[in-house]
Amino acid sequence: MSTALEEALIAEITADGPLPLDRFMRRALFDPAHGYYTTSEPFGVAGDFITAPEISQMFGELLGLWAADMWQRMGAPENIVLAEIGPGRGTLMADALRAIRRAAPQMLATGTVCLVEASPRLQAVQAERLAGHQISFADRVGKLPDGPLLLIGNELLDALPIRQITMQDGELKERCVGVSDGRLVFVDEPLVFEAPEDMPVLKDAETFEVSEEGRRLVEAIGTRLAVQGGAALFIDYGHGETAAGDTLQAVRRHAFHPILADIGSADLTAHVDFAAMARAAIHGGAKAFGPISQRDLLRRLGVEPRLAQLVAKADPPTRDALVGAYHRLTDPDRMGTLFKALCLTSPNMDTPTAYVPDDAFQP
Repeated sequence: MSTALEEALIAEITADGPLPLDRFMRRALFDPAHGYYTTSEPFGVAGDFITAPEISQMFGELLGLWAADMWQRMGAPENIVLAEIGPGRGTLMADALRAIRRAAPQMLATGTVCLVEASPRLQAVQAERLAGHQISFADRVGKLPDGPLLLIGNELLDALPIRQITMQDGELKERCVGVSDGRLVFVDEPLVFEAPEDMPVLKDAETFEVSEEGRRLVEAIGTRLAVQGGAALFIDYGHGETAAGDTLQAVRRHAFHPILADIGSADLTAHVDFAAMARAAIHGGAKAFGPISQRDLLRRLGVEPRLAQLVAKADPPTRDALVGAYHRLTDPDRMGTLFKALCLTSPNMDTPTAYVPDDAFQP
């Protein structure tokens, strides 16, 4: 049975013509009345997917320690803004704040904690999860308070809409969503906008994905860091070099789902082009480091000593769960290498925490 959003899209496309993929994704994910993120509870075992903070408290704790160490490297500014963009249910920030309170309490005493969240429904969930902490909300990055910034974005960039440009019989085409026999289908149309300059030469039937919204966001964050100082850490799944490939997928109830079915009730994601994001940040005025694997990030931040601390105090079932979570987050055949971490810094900052000089991105 069609969803309300699917019926609305079919009517609009029938009247106005095919919808470019990025515009379709934005409607499917963020439609105010029927979009996936505005109406669903996607996170956790009962939802559609489980993110790293939900797998283990170690993930958020270590990112909190990353922020605390970066703050100290910056000279412990009193007006630091600690922010998370796309904070889900607030799990990561809750764990991060617990670690920061132990490691650098003055950072929280003099700084500001802000969540970048546009959904009033999710803001309420996050406020409840973070009760006891003084937090504020901004509905977009541009509304964050002024001051040096430490920003975390976990599994944010993969959810931003993408364009797909495909080569068909020697001609570049735009992947769109059309209607055939009363159902949504993919169709290839003339390019809506020019192809990006960094697009590789495509062979016939190859596809290139570009997240123009992601690039604009990261460039704006790069400019913010260049002007006011600080660093940003983005963790997501994707590839380290710009290349052709079709990675668009839908996920529902922890399984792959047909992309054009049950619109508004399944998550739509695509792999992040980390090289494109790094170039966008540099264009904005920042420096970029990585991407490095999630495995390397967590190990450099001390996940193994932290695991040992927790295991030493745990009963056998909890110990088994902790070890299992560690392997899920770090094993190369699980999240360890598919997930990567890109760090952006102000241009005058030294190599950031968990990175080495050789990790500096080379455009």
